[in-house]
Amino acid sequence: MKLSIWTLIGALAGAVSFAPATAAQSSRGLPDFTELYEQQGPAVVSVDVTQTVRRSQLPDLSEDDPFYEFFRRFGQVPRGRERPRDLEQQSVGSGFILSSDGYILTNSHVVDDASEVMVKLSDKREFRAKVIGVDKRTDVAVLKIEATGLPKVTIGDPERLKVGEWVAAIGKPFGLENTITAGIVSAKGRELPNENLVPFIQTDVPINPGNSGGPLFNMRGEVIGINSLIYSRTGGYMGLAFAIPIDVAMNVVKQLQDKGRVTRGRIGVQIQEVSKETADAFGLAKTAGALVNSVEKGGPAEKAGVESGDIVLKADGRTVNSSSELPRIITQIKPGTRIPVQVWRKGATKEVTITVAELKDEETQRPVRKGAPSKEKAKPNRMGMVLSDLTEDQKKELEIKNGVLVEDISGGVRGNIQPGDVILAVINKGAAIDAKNAEQINTLIAKLDKGAAVTFLLRRGDAQFYSSVKVGNGAGGE
Repeated sequence: MKLSIWTLIGALAGAVSFAPATAAQSSRGLPDFTELYEQQGPAVVSVDVTQTVRRSQLPDLSEDDPFYEFFRRFGQVPRGRERPRDLEQQSVGSGFILSSDGYILTNSHVVDDASEVMVKLSDKREFRAKVIGVDKRTDVAVLKIEATGLPKVTIGDPERLKVGEWVAAIGKPFGLENTITAGIVSAKGRELPNENLVPFIQTDVPINPGNSGGPLFNMRGEVIGINSLIYSRTGGYMGLAFAIPIDVAMNVVKQLQDKGRVTRGRIGVQIQEVSKETADAFGLAKTAGALVNSVEKGGPAEKAGVESGDIVLKADGRTVNSSSELPRIITQIKPGTRIPVQVWRKGATKEVTITVAELKDEETQRPVRKGAPSKEKAKPNRMGMVLSDLTEDQKKELEIKNGVLVEDISGGVRGNIQPGDVILAVINKGAAIDAKNAEQINTLIAKLDKGAAVTFLLRRGDAQFYSSVKVGNGAGGE
């Protein structure tokens, strides 16, 4: 099987508190993990999964058929219409015991499409497990075995975790049970491709296939994460491992135990990162927050008065330092909850109250056909952009009142601007100006100081977003 560069290998954890290493111990050398292993090892389990794969049926070919020889050469001689055979595929992972009555946490990718899940304890007892629920968005799964009096983990607080702190993992790498590895926290709050709901903990703990679903412990013996991903070109450890923070996982666990599924909040906005140029253009002193590209018609945010161009600074009392933090905050809020949201608008903060709705499965957006550029191409403006007015038919198709078409870019403009984009507005020093025609936008750009930050509100197909650049960066600039 071909391995992708991002290789799943999850982890679950369990822990029992014990005293942290003293400063004197730390000064003498590396930390001692013997006590952690002795106390926490019994709460870590092996998860052995059987998956049933249906084998495809060979075609019914006669010896005169030209394809008969092709199949024969590859050892697949078709001899009549044989019934397809079911093949069993085995895989291994790790997990940890949440409660003494047999609830276990692991990764959802460990038990994907499982026909049978067996859990093996450190004392060699084996149990058939029932999958209580899975959440693929966070890669969390809850299992249950029929047993009592089991050793269980202690849940820690990932917020207290510090970069540079020692951590350890216990699991079943490559099928080797009860293996402990150690390292340090390399970073916190990592956003990975297609994983924007989980602020991953990055470590350099040696993690390999089979560690998936196993626990990541701090030096107090508390579980602070579930080992879930590695960055690898070979499928093995390369020094970059990622764990799901345990608080994120436990929120999922509670919902799966209570109702068998996970509900998430949404407010109906599309957002993007706030760059230094964007902050300057909007008159924001600090580069932080989430810039609202567009607001869903009739959605919670629109009903509360949120507008395109607002920068969300706080949500539900929590500071939004980057755009990736906003969906993490909102999705963990129970639908129906009213939350305060602070936005930056036209040089000042504004408070609104939003009633959070439930996040449904994403629907594919309908592409909108772009209008054709005008026949007479204008000269590049100061920023190297060739602009033209939209026809009434083009405006009608795009469902907009005003806009200016970017026909071409001479030499390229820094920022996410492409030919075919439609400029809806220009923002400079916190003031937004609607784009009515090409002459207006070219004149505005010509009057800006060299090096000044300017932000364009753009439309590309169905998507609406902001792109910030500095005057003079284009081929037509000064």
